[in-house]
Amino acid sequence: MRTTFITALLLAALPAGALAMDHIAVQPNALKWGPAPPGLPPGAQVAVVSGDPSGDGPYVIRAKMPSGYKVPPHFHPTAENVTVLSGTFHIAMGDTFDTKKGEALKTGGFVRAEKDMHHYAWASGPTVIQVHGMGPFAITYVNPNDDPRNKSAKK
Repeated sequence: MRTTFITALLLAALPAGALAMDHIAVQPNALKWGPAPPGLPPGAQVAVVSGDPSGDGPYVIRAKMPSGYKVPPHFHPTAENVTVLSGTFHIAMGDTFDTKKGEALKTGGFVRAEKDMHHYAWASGPTVIQVHGMGPFAITYVNPNDDPRNKSAKK
């Protein structure tokens, strides 16, 4: 009873706006697609749906990947949540890229990779995924030679 009273008192003390949730509605044709950022292999297209993936806080992005697109073994400093919107997205855990391992996620499939979990991914046909999490979004490759930022720096 005392806990219920204290909770009610704390909620009553909050400004009304603190309890309201903003809403965001985005139509697919309103997305602004562009090349994948330098930390991802070239060939994919990316659109920010909500938030700022480079800043602190929640973000939602989408990525269009051509058939055969691969992201070598890597990890993130925050958890990564991926939903397959179309196509087939393969994901596997580990430090060595092996297409015989992992799981093929079809449209509607979901995977969560916890922070610092080593994983890799590939698309076996044209695929669109949605990624959401808490920013900043960052990627570190297990093998620095796989990092596209290092390859472009050598040119």
